Amino acid sequence: MTKDKFAKLQIFIIPVLLSFAILATTDLLFSNAFALDDNWYVGEGVTKDMFVKYKISHFDTNNGREFTMTIYFKEQDDKGNWIAPVFVEDQGKVINGTFLLSPLDLTALGTSKIPPEMNKYRSAYASSLQWLAAFVSKPGQSLNSASWGKIASIGGSEIKPSGHQQLNIPAFKDPVDTVRIEYYKGVASNTWIKNEFPYPVMAKTYVDVTTGSAPIQFQYILVETGKGQPPIPEASIVEVTPPLTERTARGDYYVTLDWKPPIITTGNETTFTVEIADKDKFPVTQASYDLVIMDSKNTILLDLKNQLAREGTKSHSITFDQPGIVTVKIKVTSVQGVDTGIFTEQVEFQIPVK
Repeated sequence: MTKDKFAKLQIFIIPVLLSFAILATTDLLFSNAFALDDNWYVGEGVTKDMFVKYKISHFDTNNGREFTMTIYFKEQDDKGNWIAPVFVEDQGKVINGTFLLSPLDLTALGTSKIPPEMNKYRSAYASSLQWLAAFVSKPGQSLNSASWGKIASIGGSEIKPSGHQQLNIPAFKDPVDTVRIEYYKGVASNTWIKNEFPYPVMAKTYVDVTTGSAPIQFQYILVETGKGQPPIPEASIVEVTPPLTERTARGDYYVTLDWKPPIITTGNETTFTVEIADKDKFPVTQASYDLVIMDSKNTILLDLKNQLAREGTKSHSITFDQPGIVTVKIKVTSVQGVDTGIFTEQVEFQIPVK
């Protein structure tokens, strides 16, 4: 090859190589940009055949008693909604149904096919796992944003990303990189988000109160996630030690249920004692209440109306024929002759029978 031909070849090859280098650099920049995308919304990263399992407690659900909820993203319908079988485990009792989840923010739609006893858990889901959707529905917001918005509450801070944090989450083998989302009003409420994961992986928030110590509003943690249909939980008998105390929905009364013997067995008489106290936990006088006891199939075993607890306490006896989880419902109807009105001042207990 002559010097002139080699020089011409160099003039041709060098620009081509530079073009390839520029293209390769551009592709790398774009791929890094996508890899470093800090945008998040409730539902981001959800895929067909994925499941998540959380331990949850919610102030307004069973007086804050912990339960587990498994959600399986089985498939999508023709509108893009997720058809998601759901399993709730609560004190050995298993409740299942199917959520129809919006692809925009994973709202459990009104057309979801769930039994009546799952309604309270659906409400807990909406105001815990799915709560942030009010601020970060699709297409979402930046995990480095200065603010995600403000709750309609006087005196509280904005909801905002507040730094990165590594957490040990039971669902993952290794520590997880998360972004902490904080809201502050008297005490800090925090939610931790793993980018590209559909729900937050952990949260702990507090009730908005004006006086006294704020109780926990809700808390949860991701305990398992994976691909494929998760195993259906089996009902079991869980040991429950008396007495149990629950607060009525409005918080005006505390109801305590005690029983003897402490281990309930079929064929033997059990004596339940009901105690009613005010919001400061002082016993009330001249309290009237309704008492209903149902078996695991919701068959009513005992139905007593207008029971009078003159000193705030009264006892009832019953003998159970079948083992399983029984439900004891107590509804306060009046105190000192004053009707509780339109509000349902009711509590519910789950008690094992052997």
